[in-house]
Amino acid sequence: MSHDGVRPRAVLRSVTFLTAGALAVTALAGCSSDDPAGKPLAGADIAPAARSEITDGGTLRWAVDTVPDTLNTFQSDADATTARVAQAVLPSMFRMDAQGRPERNPDYLESAEVVETEPKQVVLYKLNQQAVWSDGREIGAADFAAQWRALSGKDTAYWTARNAGYDRIEKIERGKGNLEVKVTFSRAYADWRSLFTPLYPKEVMGSPDSFNDGARKKLKVTAGPFKVKKVDGKKDEVTLTRNARWWGDPARLEEIVLRAVPRDERVAALADGKIDLAEIDASAARRITVSARSKDGATPLMGPGRDAASSAEALHSWAEANGSDEDASDEEVTAREKAVARAKEEKALTGFEVRKSLEPAYTQLALNGAEGPLADERVRRAVARALDRRALAEAVLKPLGLPAEPVGSHLALAGQAAYADNSGALGDQDAKEARALLADAGWVPGGPVKEEKGEKGDKEKAAGAEGKKADGSGKDSGDDGDDDGTYIVGEDGEDGDEKKEKKEKQGEGEKDEGKKDDKKDDGDDKKDDGKAPAESEGGSGEDHLAQDGPQLKQGAAPGAYAPKGTAAPAKAETAPLAKNGKALTLRFVLPSGPGSDVLRTVSDRIGTMLARVGIRTDVTKVDDESFFRDHIASGQYDLALYSWPATAYPATDARPVYAKPVPAADGSLNVEQNYTRVGTDQVDQLFDQAVTTLDDGDRSALLRKADSRIWAAAGSIPLYQRPQLTAARKDLVNAGAFGFRTPVYEDMGFLKKSAGGPAGERATAGTE
Repeated sequence: MSHDGVRPRAVLRSVTFLTAGALAVTALAGCSSDDPAGKPLAGADIAPAARSEITDGGTLRWAVDTVPDTLNTFQSDADATTARVAQAVLPSMFRMDAQGRPERNPDYLESAEVVETEPKQVVLYKLNQQAVWSDGREIGAADFAAQWRALSGKDTAYWTARNAGYDRIEKIERGKGNLEVKVTFSRAYADWRSLFTPLYPKEVMGSPDSFNDGARKKLKVTAGPFKVKKVDGKKDEVTLTRNARWWGDPARLEEIVLRAVPRDERVAALADGKIDLAEIDASAARRITVSARSKDGATPLMGPGRDAASSAEALHSWAEANGSDEDASDEEVTAREKAVARAKEEKALTGFEVRKSLEPAYTQLALNGAEGPLADERVRRAVARALDRRALAEAVLKPLGLPAEPVGSHLALAGQAAYADNSGALGDQDAKEARALLADAGWVPGGPVKEEKGEKGDKEKAAGAEGKKADGSGKDSGDDGDDDGTYIVGEDGEDGDEKKEKKEKQGEGEKDEGKKDDKKDDGDDKKDDGKAPAESEGGSGEDHLAQDGPQLKQGAAPGAYAPKGTAAPAKAETAPLAKNGKALTLRFVLPSGPGSDVLRTVSDRIGTMLARVGIRTDVTKVDDESFFRDHIASGQYDLALYSWPATAYPATDARPVYAKPVPAADGSLNVEQNYTRVGTDQVDQLFDQAVTTLDDGDRSALLRKADSRIWAAAGSIPLYQRPQLTAARKDLVNAGAFGFRTPVYEDMGFLKKSAGGPAGERATAGTE
């Protein structure tokens, strides 16, 4: 699991669609020029090629995070690899196009449509007459009915993770023949296209025993271009092989091996020839790109016309000629060995390229509204208004050459039918408004803080280096002679541009005043309550007050007033805030494992942005295993960064993520998947309306209203669409960074020698 936003696994359908890029939306029509859904920010990057150009045979070795504990996607321990296997070996009634919109899968369906709405909704499926299971039996109504009964929730003997949609079905019956399936719903269900994808055979779904245990490590009956050959826990790999009974376009590959490789070991596995395709992080992508740019594998250190192998040999010869291991220091020997290994790796990596797109998932800042300062909506909104979301998106995506647009919806991504930029319901970045909201909530700049015993040590331990970046630093300012002694909380005086201009015009006069201030500061070094945060990378000083102190204006205050006679703290705009003797400090929880570098960069920038309005952050880094379980799900955090997949069916899938928490029978709070604990009755009602609205346009309108209200509640702030970086052999085609598109497994393969390109370098692609 990538940690550019850790992904909760609570919503199984979401995890399934996220990993495979198989997202859908409910409208089939294309985008018009005035459609708020727009177009995807980035398309698939899969090196497309005609099937005629692809060699027949070969093995694709594809890196995955884990070997799955189960092959049943409807069980709670299903994971990303479970979904990938299911896509290759089981029927899917709909698959997704490049815009994340559903399209009928003609290999299984001739048609599927709502044929009745009154008195009940009826959907008629007409199956492809060639569609058969691998044992030769026709796919038919019996399989649909068995899956419905297993997932309806009526029989608790089935250990299912979810039953959304299946619980609305009243009956399933044959139509005019074996190839027609009629599904009648007891209640209208707009997301009916989400059902029966994947479709398991009745042999798996027909009884609780077969459902619970029969499809965990093997699938005897399948119906895709591939079938499961073996799940090998010792070798950490799943092997898929061609399905001889597949009626569609024959798979070009002989086998696909899904091999578990930790993300921090994937570059080495690529260089060693152990894998052909792998999702990678930005640092790995840079290593591969640098190698690919080096002509014939040469690097600047090798000089022109030298390949990696010859350079490595030359380096080794030099080492022998200039001293034995006994004479050389350990450091020199180690440096030589590393250089040789690096040269060989770069040579091996020239056979790969990085394919990139945007993943169908977004990273958000989650704000826990259950307790503490963030239980106040004004404080949550202030946090949101302090953020420059575009700057955060650019920090992550711009170096990768990907579109850096902030995400404007909680419920969909650009290109999907339900998408619209509804962030205006909360407002753009506005430091003045953020400070006004905080002042209205009673948080006073530079107020006295009562430090509890042991609190300082605990904070330093929790925050670490990142937390310290949010602490204040700067100089105190003197009082304004024209001031009547009242400090107005939230008054900003001049904005950043005015301050900068004024500072430039002050010239020598300002320098003279600075000398006086320096003398004063020399005696007040310990009085740093109101210090402003130092600028960090990517930060700007334009939001800071000028050195001559705040310009107080009576009557213009948007917030509270301190008692007359209270001195205005220096740099009041950025001074840490306090209320009732307690500082406004938010616990920022982050994962600490490999791949979390991007999150740490984003959190540092967020901390700097919040410090500019007086909010401090204490950063706590935790193990990946406990990040979600012990902190996010249990509510032990104030701020956190993690990702949600963009679902094709937000009326169904997103409701539990944003539903208003309700008290459970045992007195606890039932939050479903709403880990921010922020929700409203109005949002719930809009979801309930949307899931029963069959008209695509009307349903999208309801979902956009719901999203606007989710923005306004400020429980979570979408930041950016996640980057999708994939390392692929240069001769591997129709595979890579899929974006929204569902992979077409039968079209993947290696180019023929005659097709040109690097395919000729590897006649038996993928073999070991």
